[in-house]
Amino acid sequence: MRIRTAAVTAATVVLVTAGAGTTGAQAAPACSTRWGSLAESGGTPSAGHVTGVRAGRHACFDRLVVDVAGPTSGTDYDVRYVPQVRRDGSGVRVPLRGAADLQVVVRAPAYDSESGHETYRPADPRELASTRGSRTFRQVAWAGSFEGQTTIGLGVRARLPFRVMVLPGPGRGSRVVVDVAHRW
Repeated sequence: MRIRTAAVTAATVVLVTAGAGTTGAQAAPACSTRWGSLAESGGTPSAGHVTGVRAGRHACFDRLVVDVAGPTSGTDYDVRYVPQVRRDGSGVRVPLRGAADLQVVVRAPAYDSESGHETYRPADPRELASTRGSRTFRQVAWAGSFEGQTTIGLGVRARLPFRVMVLPGPGRGSRVVVDVAHRW
């Protein structure tokens, strides 16, 4: 009888503990975005240049960051959904995974215009940043840097709301940030 009582007590403790943990884990953050899916552009032409591209996941959105060696006040961008992202200069289609293509144009080259040296060269142009674990992003691909602007193709799960902002840093540089919501 004692063995059976101990087993039932242990099972009850496990079930209560598991139930408590599950409830907390299932609680999702309130993701209220007032963003839209129409084109966004802003800033002024940049004297800086692109130095990096990265992606990450937040509770309510996935984030793409383009690092620019130049001040926040001089970073121009144009972000929009397009039928197909095309390579700068040639117009060749950039194939992207996902149901929607978001074209990210940063009006800063990926080269130093004075010396001509590249400031950003992707190791794999088809996979600029990992989208592993992303709920919204399917692929981040290089579309080129030509005549003072850099274009990136962002393959997205569906046409979802997004926002764009320019943030200071790191150092004296700036970042063009594109957030795409996980849902409407």
